[in-house]
Amino acid sequence: MKTWSELNTLQPIVTKMLTNGIEKERIAHAYLFQGSRGTGKKEASILVAKSFFCPNQTEVEPCHVCRECKRIDSGNHPDLHWVKPDGASIKKEQIAHLQKEFTYTGLESNQKVYIIEHADRMTTNASNQLLKFLEEPSKNTVAILLTENNQSILNTIRSRCQIMSFKPLNPIALQQKLVENGVTEATARLTSYLTNNVSEAIELSHDGWFAKSREIVIKLIEVLHEQKDEAFLFLHNQWLNHFQDREQTQLGLDLLLIWYKDFIYYHIERQEAIIFMNEIDRFEKYTYTLSQKFATKAIKNILEAKSKLMANVNPTLVIEDLVLHLQR
Repeated sequence: MKTWSELNTLQPIVTKMLTNGIEKERIAHAYLFQGSRGTGKKEASILVAKSFFCPNQTEVEPCHVCRECKRIDSGNHPDLHWVKPDGASIKKEQIAHLQKEFTYTGLESNQKVYIIEHADRMTTNASNQLLKFLEEPSKNTVAILLTENNQSILNTIRSRCQIMSFKPLNPIALQQKLVENGVTEATARLTSYLTNNVSEAIELSHDGWFAKSREIVIKLIEVLHEQKDEAFLFLHNQWLNHFQDREQTQLGLDLLLIWYKDFIYYHIERQEAIIFMNEIDRFEKYTYTLSQKFATKAIKNILEAKSKLMANVNPTLVIEDLVLHLQR
């Protein structure tokens, strides 16, 4: 999604609102782009920045080839500032530094744009610091906040932003797109559940680490329910060696979550909703030993584990605790 026309095929409402504002020179001083991962929020923020700086626009479309556009693509534009979480959160010092930067005149123009990724991860102090910044908007400054969890954004910040809601992509259309790009149907079904981003899904489908991840998750299921005395040994010998950081662990938990959801779908005879189609025989086998109630409780345990990871709890402790709950 490198152009407005490409974004329009996936997010027509957002694209129309943003391009109308650019065309009429009514760009808001602050935007909140909210929506799930892979729905085009970051790509849209880059397009807004290009439309702000590009001197060679054709109507609303930036040229994408001038010096300004190329520096934005490479992340080296001096008047475009990115703020990302430092560790688990965005801290007050980062927003204070941003404010200081914006007291200076733009290096090459009097215009400036700042983009805050994962704005929901701002500490309370950082949020209050940003609020002060938003309360005194500059005519030539644009703020873009990106979030997958809009409920964690202060209402006072939300009220000062023009909110753009990015809708989840149609998973069937995404699966078809992936198959057209040479991805197998089984892998397309799985990756389209994990991300709405076509490029990211294709990258995952060709990633050997991701293929190994699926194997390890299925093996953990087998160990938990057939060789439960081996669960902790498997956890430390294989799972923790493979899923080595929080992001990787979150993906592992997502795969685990899908398996238990699929088991419930099998129970209630909704096979069209099952993602792990290759696991049908195992679902049939476990029907006699695992209940729908247990699977529902397992899903709750996995969601709690994901929340703990987001709260910066040690990943090893999180997974060990989860395994204790899933053993039976």
